[in-house]
Amino acid sequence: MATITKRELCERLATRTNYTQVAVKKIVQSFLDEVVEELSRNNRLEFRDFGVFDVKIQAERKARNPRTGDEVVVPAKTVVHFKAGKMMSQRVKKAIEHVTEEQISAAAANPDADDSEE
Repeated sequence: MATITKRELCERLATRTNYTQVAVKKIVQSFLDEVVEELSRNNRLEFRDFGVFDVKIQAERKARNPRTGDEVVVPAKTVVHFKAGKMMSQRVKKAIEHVTEEQISAAAANPDADDSEE
């Protein structure tokens, strides 16, 4: 599994669109700033087929300190929630199933391989 940075994403978009990387970076950063701004106003953002961002409040809850076993109260907090859209979910699921099948096939073909380095 790879981690893609904003810079790498901007480089890809610049190549696809024939815009400069500087211009693409400004557009991407402006988009991200707008998303954050709208969420900070407690607005819901819906991007068809991509997904929905909204703000939820997690209620106060009781938890246990794993070291001492003491019960502690975790205060309520605000969290950003993302729910993937139908098209995104389907494409990711299909891609993950494909990768998983390849990994299973590779493992079956080479049972002595050491996969502990992942």
